[in-house]
Amino acid sequence: MGYAKVHSVALLGVAGEVVVVEAHLATGLPGMVVSGLPDAALVESRDRVRSAIVNSGESWPQQRITVNLLPAHLPKHGSGFDLAVAVAVLAGAGVVPVDLLRRAALLGELGLDGTVRPTRGVLPAVLAAARSGLEQVVVPVANAAEASLVPGVTVRAAGSLRELVAFARDGVPLRTPAPTPAVELPPGPDLADVLGQERGRRAIELAAAGGHHLALFGPPGAGKTMLAQRLPTILPPLDDEAALEVTAVHSIAGTLPAGSPLIRRPPFQAPHHTATMPSLVGGGSGIARPGALSLAHRGVLFLDEAPEYNRGVLDALRQPLEDGEVRLLRSGGETRYPARVQLVLAANPCPCARPEGDQQCDCGRLTRRRYLGKLSGPLLDRVDLQVTLLPVASSALLADRVTAESSATVAARVAAARAAAAARWAGVTACNTGTRATCNADVTGAALRDHRWRLPRPVTRVLAKALDRGELSARGYDRVIKVAWSIADLDGRQRPDTGDVTEALELRRGTLL
Repeated sequence: MGYAKVHSVALLGVAGEVVVVEAHLATGLPGMVVSGLPDAALVESRDRVRSAIVNSGESWPQQRITVNLLPAHLPKHGSGFDLAVAVAVLAGAGVVPVDLLRRAALLGELGLDGTVRPTRGVLPAVLAAARSGLEQVVVPVANAAEASLVPGVTVRAAGSLRELVAFARDGVPLRTPAPTPAVELPPGPDLADVLGQERGRRAIELAAAGGHHLALFGPPGAGKTMLAQRLPTILPPLDDEAALEVTAVHSIAGTLPAGSPLIRRPPFQAPHHTATMPSLVGGGSGIARPGALSLAHRGVLFLDEAPEYNRGVLDALRQPLEDGEVRLLRSGGETRYPARVQLVLAANPCPCARPEGDQQCDCGRLTRRRYLGKLSGPLLDRVDLQVTLLPVASSALLADRVTAESSATVAARVAAARAAAAARWAGVTACNTGTRATCNADVTGAALRDHRWRLPRPVTRVLAKALDRGELSARGYDRVIKVAWSIADLDGRQRPDTGDVTEALELRRGTLL
């Protein structure tokens, strides 16, 4: 009889847990049983592992093999355990020593010929291995650059099971990932391309400075999509912590290109208006996958033609916008994905998409209200800036492009405003996330009413009247004040004044409803 164990990592959302893969070989009818809540892909590893071992020049043990994955209560998904299962079986048969692999996590799918194929979620898996104290990881060659993004862990890359056996048995070195070169952010679409629309440019600058949600209403060609696409180019680059979070989500989704460095630019997701709830929020059969909402984590989720989306899909965004994460409940447990996004909605004024007053528009006021009424009140209540754009005038369209400010110029102002907000809110806990607040949109209402930052009554008098008349909810009241702080930060002032609060209130009221 033989027994051996190695380590791998199981993922549930972006959270990983180290799994002990143990193999026991005993006398009896030859066969292999996998236990420990494996899914279908993992149960099928029996045939893949056997073929890979035989085609790598090793003998398949003619014994009863039991492979168990601890902890047994944790669901295990996918084919990333193949490499660990193969090594555990060979070690249990006494063919391969595991002395060099005792403090290593083995990740990778096996082909029938013994090649180690890439797998999803390597980055969060390596992060989990590092947190648990494992000193090295063995990953597929195609995932080596991704795994090397985690500091403090020795990364070894195996192209085949034969290479890993040679390393464990004879100490033949495995491949090491090449250093990831520093990559400059590619230039995105420039804000200078947007001609006219000073109100729209002001709105996205405020959205970037404070992390606020934004809704743009107006006829086709007014520049709604152009403005939304340029929002990521004026947002600050992601710091190390945020970049690891974003890259981990994209690793799980399988959207990271080979050899990709950390994602430093805030992501931009623009799903089509026919998107289903699982594709937008996350889910699907089997393991719950991240949707566009989580793929836009720390970036921008743009919903163009927002009234054309299914209303249930739109309303499903309400809780994640408040909590900063998506919680997907399944019979096998709960999966969580981060979802701290800036939501940008765009909508035409009516179904025929003609400006109000156009003689060719047959849509009455009731039709317009019914069309935009597909955006529910609770969802719009979470949108800080609601701006109506007018058609672009010919004078703006024919003006010299040199006069328009570029994304780089606006981004410098946004960075200064964000730095001022971060310094002010240092030590303040963000809304419902338990993390520190880094921008004005993160701040809780309790912090806004703290004696250090409470605005004087004369400054907020216009807000108090709107609240008493029922024009604002309590949430809306706080969000207007947050926008006022962003206005003051952009202007380089210490505190908002009456003009800032009034402008913030006007920007919130600027819908066509």
